[in-house]
Amino acid sequence: MPQTITNDHDLREAISGLSPVEQRALGGQFVANVGHLSQDPRISRAIDAAIDPDISPAELEQIHKTVKAFATQTYTACGSDADWAAQAEHFVAAAAAASLSSDDQSGARGAWKAAMQARMAKNCEMILNDDGGIANESEKQYQMTGRYLEGLEQ
Repeated sequence: MPQTITNDHDLREAISGLSPVEQRALGGQFVANVGHLSQDPRISRAIDAAIDPDISPAELEQIHKTVKAFATQTYTACGSDADWAAQAEHFVAAAAAASLSSDDQSGARGAWKAAMQARMAKNCEMILNDDGGIANESEKQYQMTGRYLEGLEQ
């Protein structure tokens, strides 16, 4: 029976039960859902790396460094000009870097951080397009996580 996730508490709990490889794959799905907000090939490489359970640690580390550097580079584009497309791209890059990262000192999980950054990217897109869509990114992430967990049970 699929797990129903309806709030962030449930999402965090579900993520905390995943292995690092599973977290990375789920985080990659969160990034892929907003990946259209960046045309940079480093993002697509990061998504591919996140969902590849057989990626070597060395390759994973290299791709993580590359996408993290891109996130740092795009951070400078976020500023007073309110360039929402540039800000969205920054958050996509930050989500991609988070999806490939391990837990930080505070215990935050990579997939959780990827989810939060992906939501920020989506918020920027909604502002850019003056669109407050019905299905928000949180709800989509709850559904993606439920489907992902269901797939693990099979």
